[in-house]
Amino acid sequence: MIAADDLRDPENWTGGFYELILVLGAADDARLDRAVGALWRAAGVRECRAGVDLVEVAPCADSFAIGGHLRGTLTLPSVKRVVCGSYTSRYEGVDILNLYLPLGALARVDKRIGGYPFDQRSGVESLIWRAPLDRWLADIAVTVYADVPFARAVIGFEADDEFDTTTGASYVARLTPVANGMEYHPATA
Repeated sequence: MIAADDLRDPENWTGGFYELILVLGAADDARLDRAVGALWRAAGVRECRAGVDLVEVAPCADSFAIGGHLRGTLTLPSVKRVVCGSYTSRYEGVDILNLYLPLGALARVDKRIGGYPFDQRSGVESLIWRAPLDRWLADIAVTVYADVPFARAVIGFEADDEFDTTTGASYVARLTPVANGMEYHPATA
């Protein structure tokens, strides 16, 4: 039986990542540590493993020193379990925290994903499955923001701030802080 939540199955980790990126702001070790814990709690991640041997660790910033990524499993809104991972980076004095869902695991639980983003179903029609996933990841970000405010969030396939200025289309969803919380901007392409 194929298990999308098997941390040791290399096929679960193929195909690239669908991710939630939290741009935390200026480098701050204590905030990064709080954000890691808040993110894993908000996403309902079970287990926390690191390194090639998948040793059990605490979901905290110090654990990234063992192999660079944290790995676990979570339950999607469809109630199917998949592997997930997390990593952090500090670039030009800004902390960034990622939660990612490998497409290999996602495709095992939702056939609509197919060869996304490289097949014929990867255009606007992919929003049929992406929009609910984006909204769920956005809800996770909003929960984290209530505990650990951050500068912004981006959601999508190996996401960054891609925005097509010629059509106004966005391949990613975004969250930005507003006076009473976060404002959600869905992907449109």
